[in-house]
Amino acid sequence: MKTTLKTSFALGLVVIFGQALAQADGNWELPRTIDGHPDLQGVWENNTITPVERPEVFGDKQFLTDGDVEFLKQRIAEIEAEGADALFGEGVLQAAFSGEINSYDPSTGNYDSQWMASRTIHRRTSQIVDPPTGKYPSRTEGAIAAARELAEHRRLHPADSWTDRPLGERCLSFGAPRLSSGYNSYWQIVQSEKTIAIVQEMAHDARIIPIVEKPHAPGSIKLWHGDSRGWWENDTLVIETTNYSEASSNGPDTVKKVNVERLSRVGPNAMQYQFTSHDPGSYANSYTREIIFDKSPDKIYEYACHEGNYGMTNILSGHRAHERIADGAN
Repeated sequence: MKTTLKTSFALGLVVIFGQALAQADGNWELPRTIDGHPDLQGVWENNTITPVERPEVFGDKQFLTDGDVEFLKQRIAEIEAEGADALFGEGVLQAAFSGEINSYDPSTGNYDSQWMASRTIHRRTSQIVDPPTGKYPSRTEGAIAAARELAEHRRLHPADSWTDRPLGERCLSFGAPRLSSGYNSYWQIVQSEKTIAIVQEMAHDARIIPIVEKPHAPGSIKLWHGDSRGWWENDTLVIETTNYSEASSNGPDTVKKVNVERLSRVGPNAMQYQFTSHDPGSYANSYTREIIFDKSPDKIYEYACHEGNYGMTNILSGHRAHERIADGAN
């Protein structure tokens, strides 16, 4: 099946027909590196509108119909014509069905749509393919309790010090792999015979992954991005990551988490990405997400997160002012 592309309306929306682009043009041959492995190199974009979990409106339907696609094209065009706020992540699909645009940050103002990348409609109705319901497994009691404790702590201690603020806000890390779509959601992959490097545009997080036989780091070593090891299974790159630090996640027992990624080139401009997470501290069972990354001719750019390093200073000084007001001081 040959991939068909259509560009629609001011949003720059791209519709990709086909279930998962598993079949490519019959004339296409999988490119390979000099050592014979599939060539995954280049810049890949994750600008899909496919939500992580399947919206209730789709019921048990796993793939969009042609009618669904036409509806989404029309609704997104109408929303864009209104000159509304930028639609981050799953906000595109939510706005299409609800008619409401939830501002990213109504307290301080939001981006408008010109700041966002062109979005892509893929046929899946959810990124989660296992469980087949398209929903996350149930959360553990420990995870629910930890979330409540964190919310209460941040309510009472929003900025006692910089350590009370999230890692992303402190520009330390947005996590890896970062799978949010539509905003700095580009990866650059570079290969050598013994190593794969994956550079995320968002906050310039980078992973350098050995693809030779090499044991994981000792259990005493914990990292924000974990410790990754890769290998080839036929033409699929498999990456297993362990040794996550507790600070890398808000969930309990993050040190027990193991993530497995599978990257397969499925067409001249498409890479199938599967992500399976075994996180017993947070979820009752494992789950798997599937995303189509599209080849991009663009470069990735620096994500200047700190913007002059004034953000954290203002957050902390602002909270000190609130404390003085609360104490009745001038």
